[in-house]
Amino acid sequence: MNLHGTPLSPRARFLHDLMTGAARLVQLERLLQDLMAGVTTRAAQGLDASQLSAYELGALLPTAYRVDLEPADAVLARWEIEREASERQPLFTPEACADLFDALAGRRADIRVAVGALVRCPAGAPLDRLADPARALVERLLQEDRLDEPFSLLAAAGLAGLDAQAAERLTAGRGPLGVAEVELLLGWDPMQRALFAEFARESSRNAPPPLPDARERLSVLPGYAAFTCTIVEAAAARVDAIHAGEVPYRAEKAFGVGEKQTIGRAVRIALLRDEPWLPEPLERLVRGVAVAPTKARTLPSQGVLFEIARAAEDHPTPEAVSALRAARDATRHAGVPKQLDRVLKRIEPALADRVEVAFRLPDGRVRQTLGEHTAVISVEGEVELSWWHGDRKLKTVPAAVKREHPEEVKRLRELAKQVRRQQKTLVRALEAGFAHQVAPPYRQLEGHPVADRLIWEFEVSPGVWRSELGLTVPDVPVRLWHPARATPDEVRAWREVVQDKELRQPFKQAFREVYLPTPAEETTATYSNRFAGHVVGYHKLYALLKQRGWQAPYLGPWDGGGDGEARRVLGGGGWRATFLHDYLWHEDGYATTGEVRFHRMAGDGWREARLAEVPPLVFSEAMRDVDLFVAVASIGADPEWLDRGVDRLRDYWQSYGFGDLSENARVRRDALARLLPRLAIADRCALTDRFLVVRGELRTYKIHLGSGNILMEPNDAYLCVVPRGSGDRVFLPFEEDGGMLSVIVSKAFLLAADTEITDPTIVRQIRP
Repeated sequence: MNLHGTPLSPRARFLHDLMTGAARLVQLERLLQDLMAGVTTRAAQGLDASQLSAYELGALLPTAYRVDLEPADAVLARWEIEREASERQPLFTPEACADLFDALAGRRADIRVAVGALVRCPAGAPLDRLADPARALVERLLQEDRLDEPFSLLAAAGLAGLDAQAAERLTAGRGPLGVAEVELLLGWDPMQRALFAEFARESSRNAPPPLPDARERLSVLPGYAAFTCTIVEAAAARVDAIHAGEVPYRAEKAFGVGEKQTIGRAVRIALLRDEPWLPEPLERLVRGVAVAPTKARTLPSQGVLFEIARAAEDHPTPEAVSALRAARDATRHAGVPKQLDRVLKRIEPALADRVEVAFRLPDGRVRQTLGEHTAVISVEGEVELSWWHGDRKLKTVPAAVKREHPEEVKRLRELAKQVRRQQKTLVRALEAGFAHQVAPPYRQLEGHPVADRLIWEFEVSPGVWRSELGLTVPDVPVRLWHPARATPDEVRAWREVVQDKELRQPFKQAFREVYLPTPAEETTATYSNRFAGHVVGYHKLYALLKQRGWQAPYLGPWDGGGDGEARRVLGGGGWRATFLHDYLWHEDGYATTGEVRFHRMAGDGWREARLAEVPPLVFSEAMRDVDLFVAVASIGADPEWLDRGVDRLRDYWQSYGFGDLSENARVRRDALARLLPRLAIADRCALTDRFLVVRGELRTYKIHLGSGNILMEPNDAYLCVVPRGSGDRVFLPFEEDGGMLSVIVSKAFLLAADTEITDPTIVRQIRP
């Protein structure tokens, strides 16, 4: 069967026949019961639309919108088609696009669905064929005063020849900037307007997700890039005029109806394009709207300030972050700093994912003379603000500097904090680049102290890569070295170099874990249960998900709060990993871990992939994250859990706390094996397959290399030691997520000198 030029599969034909009455299901009551059971049963009944092609979805949507409230089996089929189309990207032939407009013309329909079909019609929508149904849609919306989707309305008006009527209604009451935006669109054809509507529309229950490339396509439409510059400059000039007293100040009234969104859209596209003209007017605008020209605690426009903040969250740049931080410090409004702090916490991880601009972060090194003293911010290793008198480093801020330059001292301290944040962002961006399919522009970092502590690979001849410390080889392709691409001998050699040079890498590189598909995962094919079945502290897990750039709903003991799916996009946007986890309803504050799956970005959305198809570095980096979540959040890694734990979970705590090592813990064991000979307590320590054994004067102790939990010989009695030191008295070769290596080293030093322990809670356990 062929529908609107699209051949239908048996599943698509069955759904079509259900909606048109050509097929009837005899046992409707059983069907309804089966549908409650989930996707598998729906598929068995033929109602699962997840396997339909994007063109089949587009072909069936007009039929779905013609289904009324009965019969019930037709309604169920309609719901399934609408649900799938709202989660994926349907595609339309010209015939299907025309039929969708016809189906919607006579109904109280969502105009976003019709206009969205225009930009999802690769062969080109039949514009002349759409004029009559578009006219019916527009006239009804204008008559009913439904102007909540102005740009979808304007796109349909272009099809219908009703520009004048639509523009008159849409510009009424809008400020000058909003009117200018409407006038720009009137110069575009209906297809271009539809693309703008796709970019500007609010979320819709019925319409498909926004096209992932809508902003990129919009940014090259005629005149829009120049228009964004005009809008931002005009908005900044208006705020300048308010602060100069040329325009009367009224709190929250700097911009009129519609102008806030116009400015936000312009800034969003300019940030996406990383326009070189943007930083200066954006800083003026952000600072200007954040503080009143008087001493009032109000501000010219909270709306514009937070619209820009949301735009920066979508497409962050270092300059936008800096402008928002300056606004945060300048505003006198009591609630705005807290709101900006929350946004900035989200922006910095987003900046790390946008490596092409994140590498533009300054290196952070500062040297400033204040009288006879010099302030130095250095970034070799830890970021440090130090004070010098000639060649002598001082322990504290000189009294003369405090007395004569108090504001500069305050500014330098804040600058040092900012540099620490920038360094973390840069490190996160570098680490995220591991899984990119195309190497980011690493050459921007030549001479940067962070780059000097990393191992790089250089393509010295076609297909031949050579690894070096630092960006030392000029004018050839470069990428970060990863142990998954190296031989075991090379990995061992680099670990020796890092250890011998006492080179503290900004993230795990030489000692990085590698995760390869296991035979069990080859059997399951599309999912991994490697880290399933663990019990974790949910609040700690959620914090780790956010820290590592995974998006996940917050779970809890409420309706819909039990099932979680965390997602992280990797591979430069081409791959997505999902990590399932469930809230434990009967044990508040805990969760259990589940499957890991992978999806590939296809033309119409994310499609599940077999594990064998996932690029090795994408697979390894995603599984490394999940291993980290379990290692840090597992109740088995909490030394105090037994004192407050739940009886039914004790077996799990015991098996994890002293069981086999994960890949993460095996790498930790390797690092410890290289570190031990350098420790002052080396003669009291020995490594086994799972434990660091420490001989004290009173007892011998076994520290588990995965959890850090401790057993005491000869009877393996459990010893609860809550770490309070960081173990920084010895060199550690990397900044470790979770810090378990430093915890283990700290415990080893403590227990090797067990006769010197004074903490009564520990002494009572050692000497019962």
